[in-house]
Amino acid sequence: MTATAAASALLDVEGLRKFFTVRRGFPNPRTITVRALDGVSFSVRPGEAFGLVGESGCGKSTAGRAVLRLIEPDEGAIRFHGKDVRALDRGALRALRRKMQIVFQDPYASLNPKRLIGKTLAEPMQVHGLAKGAALAERVRALLDEVGLPADAAGRYPHEFSGGQRQRIGIARALSVEPELVIADEPVSALDVSIQAQVLLLLRGLQQRRGLSYVFVSHDLGVVRWFCQAVAVMYLGRIVERGPLPAMFDEPLHPYTKALRGASPVPDPRARVTMMRIEGEVPSAASPPPGCHFHPRCPHAMERCRVEYPAWKELGQGRGVACHLFDE
Repeated sequence: MTATAAASALLDVEGLRKFFTVRRGFPNPRTITVRALDGVSFSVRPGEAFGLVGESGCGKSTAGRAVLRLIEPDEGAIRFHGKDVRALDRGALRALRRKMQIVFQDPYASLNPKRLIGKTLAEPMQVHGLAKGAALAERVRALLDEVGLPADAAGRYPHEFSGGQRQRIGIARALSVEPELVIADEPVSALDVSIQAQVLLLLRGLQQRRGLSYVFVSHDLGVVRWFCQAVAVMYLGRIVERGPLPAMFDEPLHPYTKALRGASPVPDPRARVTMMRIEGEVPSAASPPPGCHFHPRCPHAMERCRVEYPAWKELGQGRGVACHLFDE
């Protein structure tokens, strides 16, 4: 990432690492290290929707939560408006979180079933001292209206709403403190396809009206291509390719990106796209293959790929890739 790009970024993530230790085996369990994030770097510009895509288990959700320090990273830098997020104490982090919010994947588990929706939306504003009394009630009504829900929803409980409505409530909760950046962690994957479109249109409208920036975590390339302006492709805890849309999917560089693109259906009967399969299973992050982690599934693997992980290469115009095919 260039110094100019970092200086103009709203969010700048550099070299992020997060390892988990787990106990496996019976009757003699052993400790295994899972490299969930292994040197992840990206930046998000003001007003941009930045996508993190990849197969399940690649670390994209961990990256989103680590940015907010909901999961504490082991190494790396996280800068928001140039401020070092990892250096903040508890009080300063709480204040900063007014500007960085998250929409969770599961609309059923992310809301307190015993709390009225109005109280759920009011609490963040009370914590940050944004409103009280009649002004607080009015802001709750305005939030519900903004996400397409009636005012009487404030007096109801989560079980009275559908999955799509609950996700709208989750979005309203994130908006309640007027953030600049929203981490959207698979926000539509648990919803029916018809409801997905409605929620995506809502998120895009909010981006345009409020000038929001997103880190949009998803495994659905079709959704990412429609919603995002830039994207990073992750594989086993590392970013293998990064760049702007639509160039990333019109001319993918990394074999894994090409495979993902080829396996993603195009909703256009006139389009002539040859569907592809990604052969093999995703290796375990607890025991990744040596060299390039994708080489056991890569049709272009060379002997070098089996022993040496490729260095990251900046290619200009926001494009970057980690692949030996692009070594000079």
